[in-house]
Amino acid sequence: MQFRQTKSRLAQQQQQHTVSAASRQQYNSTPSPPSRSSSPSPETADDATPPPSAAAAALPSQGVNMSASALKDLNISQSADLEKGKDNSVKSYISKPVSNGSKCASKEENAPSACPDAGTNGNEAGNADVEYIDSENLVDLPDVDATLSTLVKRLDSKDWVMTCEARNNVRQLAIYHKERLQELLEPLVPLIVKSVKNPRSAVCKTALMTCSDIFKAYGDLIVDSIDPLLVQLFLKASQDKRFVCEAAEAALISMTSWISPSVLLPRMQPFLKNRNPRIRAKASVCFSKSVPRLDVEGIKEYGMDKLIQIAATQLSDQLPESREAARNLALELQIFYENSQASTSGENEGEPSASPDAESWEAFCQSKLSALSAQAILRVTSTTPKESVAAGVTSAPKEGVAVGC
Repeated sequence: MQFRQTKSRLAQQQQQHTVSAASRQQYNSTPSPPSRSSSPSPETADDATPPPSAAAAALPSQGVNMSASALKDLNISQSADLEKGKDNSVKSYISKPVSNGSKCASKEENAPSACPDAGTNGNEAGNADVEYIDSENLVDLPDVDATLSTLVKRLDSKDWVMTCEARNNVRQLAIYHKERLQELLEPLVPLIVKSVKNPRSAVCKTALMTCSDIFKAYGDLIVDSIDPLLVQLFLKASQDKRFVCEAAEAALISMTSWISPSVLLPRMQPFLKNRNPRIRAKASVCFSKSVPRLDVEGIKEYGMDKLIQIAATQLSDQLPESREAARNLALELQIFYENSQASTSGENEGEPSASPDAESWEAFCQSKLSALSAQAILRVTSTTPKESVAAGVTSAPKEGVAVGC
């Protein structure tokens, strides 16, 4: 009985061993699927163990070829997209060529510098992509209507090169078509003030050049919109950067030369008490240069006593520039006062006044000022030669001359 059971178990084990061997042989004869990492060559595929049928042999080879083709197409597509992206990124930094007189960007196709305001020895050279055209070199616009229709929008653009171009257009319109530009002055002035505040020096300088041409073109017509510009002009004129400072000083010269002092002086007077000493200094210089342009009636209307008080206050200011402007103003007022006293005495009595002019001037100062202020004014006017004053208040300087603001 035991012998039969043992024989039966041995037969079952032999049968299982035979089935396992057949399974392993069938598994080894089955071709493995192609790997994605390496594509077999045609020679390697031919040497492989042939599958049972021709249709089954074609399927693995076709799959390998399709995978290799798809991978190749994907690589080509990615390379094309990468090259296209590089072209776009480079082209976006290239400035468009422009024509002189109507554009602000130069013809050089240079990528903008990472630090456009870098200068040498403290003097800024500006951005290489911007050219600064003098007023006499600006030409007329070919299409005035088209320029006017987009002017405000371009001035408010975030593209700083476009805003420079638009400001040059404002200058051209102010020179050649000021009547048509006058209608847009109200919205234009705030945009110009915004550009003057811009930290990019190239934008600031072109805005200051625009101010100079606007002052010359419109004169007293612009005075109602000048208040927000004044503080920025005084600030920029006191900067250490010569690149911006010179343009601001030129704008102040244009302002004091082309706007009547009778309307300009009341606008500048509040800045004489500004908390910023540099603003006070520039305001004092411009104020003292504007007073000589007043005629006799203009000084009387503004008030001789008010002017002498301003001169006395500025004599004790913090900065030497402000004190020097006050000394010049005091000398101008002394000349005017003595001339007016002499002419009045001659009209009334037919002869010069019996009392010396110095005493009359001294009495006037003591009556209008405190003792210390009168003493300071008299010290300046008695020790400084009157010949150092270029011109008296009765002869105003020519329009457009430099006044040294």
